[in-house]
Amino acid sequence: MDIYNILHAVRTDRQPSVLATIIEVEGHSYRKSGASMLFRLADEPIGSISPGCLEADLKERIAEVWTTGTPQRVFYNMNADEDAIWGEAVGCGGRITVLLEAVQGELREKLTCLHDKLAVGESVMLERNFDEDHVGYSIQSASRITAVQQYGCTVFRPQRRVLLFGAGEDSRPIYERLRRVGFQVLVTDWRAGLLTESRFPGAALMAGSPEEIVLQAGIGKADYAVITSHQLMYDRAMLAALLPIEPEYIGIIGSRRRIEMLFDGLGRGTPNAANIHAPIGLSIGAEGPEEIAISIAAELIAVRAGRGKTLLYGGGSHEDSGSVSGSRREQENGRAQTVARVVARRYAR
Repeated sequence: MDIYNILHAVRTDRQPSVLATIIEVEGHSYRKSGASMLFRLADEPIGSISPGCLEADLKERIAEVWTTGTPQRVFYNMNADEDAIWGEAVGCGGRITVLLEAVQGELREKLTCLHDKLAVGESVMLERNFDEDHVGYSIQSASRITAVQQYGCTVFRPQRRVLLFGAGEDSRPIYERLRRVGFQVLVTDWRAGLLTESRFPGAALMAGSPEEIVLQAGIGKADYAVITSHQLMYDRAMLAALLPIEPEYIGIIGSRRRIEMLFDGLGRGTPNAANIHAPIGLSIGAEGPEEIAISIAAELIAVRAGRGKTLLYGGGSHEDSGSVSGSRREQENGRAQTVARVVARRYAR
């Protein structure tokens, strides 16, 4: 998601920049209220607030906003019946208000603070107070966040963390898709040799047994887990370690029969918990690692967005396949590392 990259850039790079935020939407809009992008005067922008139809116009205003330090509210009417210039050309059908703010002084301080609070797992809200040509800022804690916020307020929630267990070749596209849509991914395996920067660029990596990984990573109820090692013994051990914790999401790759074997080995029978998605992924007829990675990322996006349980046990997209790779057989059991260890840096926030 754009906001984490924006906050990271503000935190680490002090080059002149202007924050563009959608603060009000009426009707249809490509992005929701609160969506932001960062215009950097000497570099490429970060993020987007439209399919590309507003950015050019906004870019023309950036130098003035930065030079004067005065925020601007820009109104766009995308209704073709009411605005012959924007409406017919763009065809989005809504009205959008975009706030442009120079990232300097108080705003830079608040954005840096937001970055640091999100990094420790705290949900916060940036509250804007408008007074003629001036905007004041305050940061509110999660206890002040409600379903309906006042004009100009933006809610920020920490990145969802995904424990990806199994570092085989088919886990690489899963990692890439999840990373690109804003998840913080911890790639884990008992085979340390698979956990390399070249195979999972920028990832946090951890080697160890399933029990060691869950303990060392501090997996909690707010986390997601994707089990994809293709080795029955290790997948079952990871499942056994996760079930008592009740993470928000547990997804398991494999055929319906294989998943039955996983749970039968635990003495639990057919799973029916709302947090278990087995087989994993939206049922889109996906075939092969790349398509299956897309179906998995889509399901996690739906869960993150609060769309509820999208698939029950036995209803996934791979129930007729032997594994994520089609006819691929389960690998022979490797030898577990004795001590879990982090072998790469934390994923940059």
